[in-house]
Amino acid sequence: MIIYESTKKEFMYNVTRSTIVTIIREVMQAKHGKVGQSELNAWENSLKDMFIVLSSDEIDDDITVAIEYKIPATNRRIDFLITGLDQSDQLSVVIIELKQWSELELIADEDAMVLTKFNGKLSRTPHPSYQVLTYANLISQYNEEVEKENISLFPCAYLHNYVKQEDDPLTNFVYHRYTDEAPVFTKGDAVTLRNFISQYVKKSDNKKSLYLIDHGKLRPSKSLQDALLSMIKGNEEFYMIDEQKSVYEAALKMAKRACHYNEKQVLIVEGGPGTGKSVLSINLLVNLTAFGWMCQYVTKNSAPREVYASYLQKEHKQSFINNLFKGSGVYTESESNQFDCLIVDEAHRLNAKSGMFKNKGENQIMEIINASKFSVFFIDEYQKISTSDIGNKADIKKYAKSMGAKVVEMQLDSQFRCNGSDGYLAWIDDVLNIRSTANADSYDFEYDIRIFDDPNRMRDEIYQKNQVNNKARLVAGYCWNWISKGKDNKDVHDIVIPEHHFSMSWNLGNSSTWAIDTESVEQVGCIHTSQGLEFEYVGLIIGADLRYTEDGIVTDPFQRAQTDKSLSGFKKNYKVNPSEALEQADQIIKNTYRTLMSRGMKGCYIYCVDPALSTYLKKRLELKEVITYI
Repeated sequence: MIIYESTKKEFMYNVTRSTIVTIIREVMQAKHGKVGQSELNAWENSLKDMFIVLSSDEIDDDITVAIEYKIPATNRRIDFLITGLDQSDQLSVVIIELKQWSELELIADEDAMVLTKFNGKLSRTPHPSYQVLTYANLISQYNEEVEKENISLFPCAYLHNYVKQEDDPLTNFVYHRYTDEAPVFTKGDAVTLRNFISQYVKKSDNKKSLYLIDHGKLRPSKSLQDALLSMIKGNEEFYMIDEQKSVYEAALKMAKRACHYNEKQVLIVEGGPGTGKSVLSINLLVNLTAFGWMCQYVTKNSAPREVYASYLQKEHKQSFINNLFKGSGVYTESESNQFDCLIVDEAHRLNAKSGMFKNKGENQIMEIINASKFSVFFIDEYQKISTSDIGNKADIKKYAKSMGAKVVEMQLDSQFRCNGSDGYLAWIDDVLNIRSTANADSYDFEYDIRIFDDPNRMRDEIYQKNQVNNKARLVAGYCWNWISKGKDNKDVHDIVIPEHHFSMSWNLGNSSTWAIDTESVEQVGCIHTSQGLEFEYVGLIIGADLRYTEDGIVTDPFQRAQTDKSLSGFKKNYKVNPSEALEQADQIIKNTYRTLMSRGMKGCYIYCVDPALSTYLKKRLELKEVITYI
């Protein structure tokens, strides 16, 4: 998706008439809601400088200019694109990252990171050349047409307010790996940047390359489970961008400090669904282990570990796998600092007690921090889906400080799931009344979401999607008992919707590898077998525990299955303190559906047992002017 596109001549005219920012603002407001004044001011300044750069007969008037291009499957946007033909009549694209920066400091001991001022204070961020280079790589990774049509990409950065000095940190030798591939231009370099552009874009291609980039066929999104084996071998399978790169480099530095100088360190990384928490976890596991340190990947939920293990079994011994991936309850008797690094994914799912009967240990957060010199907690408190989930930032900080550990908190915002749509996730939060989201019905999201009136039709769509590469699954809220357990009769089903003659069974017989087994599309998954994993498409059955009334979204914990342990203790607590018990259950039910609705990288199809809820979701989606229900 592109906010603005025109010929160079039209762009120059719009800037001259001072209408360019107005055009950008109107399109962005229509697609994304309110646009901040600081963002508009940045565009005003940057586009004037690009006007100067393009003010030359060396650059043809008919070449194409595009502003704010959204990279597929991410929420990242490229500031400025110039497209056309090179001297050999080959399709060619210059990608420009525009920066308002006026100062910068070198970070010598972190790869591709710099210090610059944001909102008046110095902040760590990737070097502009690294940033724009990853954007170009992402386009190549996701768009088949770039390779098929031999479209050449030439990334660069333009810091038009930055006055470069002799021996400037911006072009220090530590960044040459990136500046050699993506040159950086500064104030006074308008002519040099002009020459760079004119070297690669000579004349118009009638917007062909821009059309292919914006509308071309996309490659299937890569999932972590598919890429794991290659990552363990040390290959780079995912490009870390912006906050991800910042978190990764900070983690490496903290690990070195902990392991080399015996300074206990704790890193808390908060991020919503699809922000790269699991990808970062595995990257850290691979690279910290390569340094010779004793590292383990930790989750409470066994499903991700079992799926990862099944891939690694192709080339690694079980003992190797068992030493890498651990459950969160195995550190109850660990000695202090026994491990170099413990990397905790889905830290919000940690429990107090451990063991099958919840009778071991004292607190998993405390035990993990105690057992490791350096511990990383990836957390999203909106993904707590059980009364036993106690993972939270406050307790992590409390236990860390009690053991003399230095605590660093960081945030992940870059979105890779749900087709890179932060807007879709914000819409979910608002629709489910988890948190109010400004302009919740003004967000634009390029994501395939549909509401079905017949679960059979939804199932058929998921079956069809799954035929491509076994990456579509049916999931449901846990509102049906597991009556098929232990029965060989295939006619006994758990999830039955009589009015639609619909019946299926839970996947619980193969819960550990349901995410990748070829027959899994014939079964329905629950939150416990899908959290922490991702698919291309999910078909979600919302049960009777979530309804819509005249009072809005209503949860009903009494509609949950008796075999569901997520609300363990609810009825007992309800007798003692009904309001508190209902409030806790309400949050768990909403978090469960929020998590299930965010498992699909490309789409989410929904059937609601409650017709009123279905109508409500349709109305909320109709505001977005997309085809949404069948």
